[in-house]
Amino acid sequence: MRIGCAKEIKNNEFRVGITPDNARAYVAAGHEVYIEKGAGIGSGFSDEEYAAAGAAIIDDPARVWELSEMMVKVKEPLESEYPLFHEGLILYTYLHLAADKEQTDALLAGKVQGVAYETLQETDNSLPLLAPMSQIAGRLSIQEGAKFLEKKFGGEGILLAGVPGTPKANVVILGGGTVGTNACRIAVGMGANVTIIDISLKRLEQLDNMFGSRIQTLVSNDANIERAVRDADLVIGSALIPGASTPKLFKAKYLSEMKEGAVFVDVAIDQGGCGESSHVTTHDDPVYIKEGIVHYCVGNMPGAVPRTSTIALTNATLKYGLQIAAEGLEAACRKSAVMRTAVNTYNGKLTNKNVAVALDYEYTDLEELI
Repeated sequence: MRIGCAKEIKNNEFRVGITPDNARAYVAAGHEVYIEKGAGIGSGFSDEEYAAAGAAIIDDPARVWELSEMMVKVKEPLESEYPLFHEGLILYTYLHLAADKEQTDALLAGKVQGVAYETLQETDNSLPLLAPMSQIAGRLSIQEGAKFLEKKFGGEGILLAGVPGTPKANVVILGGGTVGTNACRIAVGMGANVTIIDISLKRLEQLDNMFGSRIQTLVSNDANIERAVRDADLVIGSALIPGASTPKLFKAKYLSEMKEGAVFVDVAIDQGGCGESSHVTTHDDPVYIKEGIVHYCVGNMPGAVPRTSTIALTNATLKYGLQIAAEGLEAACRKSAVMRTAVNTYNGKLTNKNVAVALDYEYTDLEELI
């Protein structure tokens, strides 16, 4: 199979979908690899490293798209890339379609086979291609939140850990999944007072066993969330329903009840966000202030640490990419129910139920099509 990797063009996105080691693995398996010139520079990988791994370096991004039977990316394609779609192209990347009608329409119109990292679900219900970026985003959320609590950014001017004789910051984490757990780990490590809220009692028990008396756990309901955020200095939104729009747990009415200069980091923004007051921001302009509350809603948080993020992501994606390349998407999906969970669009049909519900589109079972 001809495997392509174009340079990411999203604002301040320095990750790359294929590393030189990945390219070597694809070539060793008998595939051709085409890398856009400079695609890996932001993550610290030179064109020479790709060439040494057996990849062809192509100057023109349009040519990379044209040559590719499977395009391996990190982030969703942007509008300027839609004309580069061609029928039957396998697009293997994060798609986040539930919050992106325009991209969904473009993929359907172009009859692109959209294979989404974020919906691939293993038999144990884990999300192995989402997990590494969730780990990074969770840890970054505390790092970024701590920074934007500084007064010069509109924050309260409070140090997360405090010092002897001063109060520590109160951190509230909405959601106890991979993002929330990693956020909790960093917040506890920095010495903050941490409350984590989740709908699952089983998950709260696991978190209690993991962190013990260093955290407070609460069941997720409107009353508990409202009480917790009222005293919070930093709120992390980390709720997730795979493929679907994120539930709006952080209500707009909470803003007027919170401390002026408190910070809300909406890690779920690429799935529509879990805050009613959230809208997407970029690394160039990451925050805005609404009713005195600093909102950080960057849609590609892990792009800020591209070397770590690229290696972590591609460690996970390569296995499934090699499977698709070896067998073809249809055969891989007939053979594996896990692979079928990743296919969001196929030959002009929407094949992910959660995305179809979120967008109010017609859903088609992939098994009917392959």
